[in-house]
Amino acid sequence: MYNSSSRLDSTTVDRSERQYNFSAGPATLPEEVLQEAKDELPVYDHVGASVMEISHRSPAYDKIEESAREHLRALLDLGDDWHILFLQGGASMQFHQVPLNFLPEDGVADYVVTGRWGTKAVKEARLLGDVHIAASSEDDDFRSVPDVADWDLSDDAAYVHITTNETVNGNQMTDDPVLEVPVVTDASSEFLGRPMDLEGYGLVYAGAQKNLGPAGVTVVLVHEDFLQRRTQPLPTMLDYGTHAERRFNTPPVFPIYMVEKVTRWLRERGGVDAIHAINQRKAAKLYDRIDQNDFYQGTVAPADRSIMNVTFRLHDPDLEPVFLKQAEQRGLMSLKGHRSVGGIRASLYNAMPEAGVDALVSFMDAFEVAHR
Repeated sequence: MYNSSSRLDSTTVDRSERQYNFSAGPATLPEEVLQEAKDELPVYDHVGASVMEISHRSPAYDKIEESAREHLRALLDLGDDWHILFLQGGASMQFHQVPLNFLPEDGVADYVVTGRWGTKAVKEARLLGDVHIAASSEDDDFRSVPDVADWDLSDDAAYVHITTNETVNGNQMTDDPVLEVPVVTDASSEFLGRPMDLEGYGLVYAGAQKNLGPAGVTVVLVHEDFLQRRTQPLPTMLDYGTHAERRFNTPPVFPIYMVEKVTRWLRERGGVDAIHAINQRKAAKLYDRIDQNDFYQGTVAPADRSIMNVTFRLHDPDLEPVFLKQAEQRGLMSLKGHRSVGGIRASLYNAMPEAGVDALVSFMDAFEVAHR
């Protein structure tokens, strides 16, 4: 169903056909999953109604949520000491909910800032308590990730917050730190895109709209030992313990239904290790093209480049609007960089077909020939 051409003299593609969607989120979803959801949408599993219409306390919905958790446990090798929560409010809600639960009034939390989202997390945490910036790469415009050996960690931090992949700035941590205190991470734009060693983590959160499903649900993994450290009392809905104990309120049923399908799709394709190998190959193709000469220029130090969000500029900034317009005309969607940094950004999440990267590279070749 994909429709794309790298020829610069091609006509505009048919928008009624599926394009290659490089959006950072809401992002591309597996076409097989979309088709399955389409077929089930009017009536789900012989229950006489759409999945969006059935009770969130019905046996049919129970099976969906149980299956989604089963897939996540299998994909991440999670033991029973990990709670899997399906919450709302996106990662941005977690910026506030994490310190609300785990930053004591007289305590301190360490934050490692590697981009726009880490900066936002710090701003929210400072509304609730003392935040210490243990490391930051802001001085070099977030072109790199500070080495863990150089982090200035507090002796008594309640937790250390990191952002393992910065969607806007295009950098990524390649190792999962194990420290003296629990690590909390915003893993939104890389979750299930690479294997994670969870040994050092107390809590992991990820908005679904990158690798998991549509916008509307945030997956939170919280370890039982860390959960027991939370402060009390807490607002009922913002207390992780409320949601670890039971399904307290109406969850975002349809996004969770889609998470179940996407995680099952991922298991059927060999799991996280298998998709990580594909993601590395996709990113390598694009970075190799960027590094071929100076016509395209990467924005992140090579050692810290994200395999999920590839950011680059053209040697002539005036060509960037032309590049984006012609790419869109050829079925290469949503390549514009975030408004705060500009440039080009190609998000290569799990569901982006390798053929999409090939089409982008081919277009970049043709564009350079035409504009060199």
